[in-house]
Amino acid sequence: MARVELSAAAAEDLDRLIVTHSLPGNTRARVKASLRQLERFPRLGRELPGRWTDFRLLLGPWPWLLMIYLFLPDEGRVVVVTIQDARSSAAATAER
Repeated sequence: MARVELSAAAAEDLDRLIVTHSLPGNTRARVKASLRQLERFPRLGRELPGRWTDFRLLLGPWPWLLMIYLFLPDEGRVVVVTIQDARSSAAATAER
């Protein structure tokens, strides 16, 4: 089983989204539950193209919430590097 971690930047992203999007008080628990599946299936998320090559994307707990992560198989770790709003023009999935 892989260990799932949030980078400091991802934790800050989540904190910012909680404030700017008025997300519910249980948001952190919901994100944690969404990420839990990566413990057993670290390659679950789809691979991203372009500048995000080597990174994967998991949605949830809302369909607009992108959790971008890197799987480090040699270390048995999944590191969430950023959490983004998919509706933003700056999101990892935005066409540029």
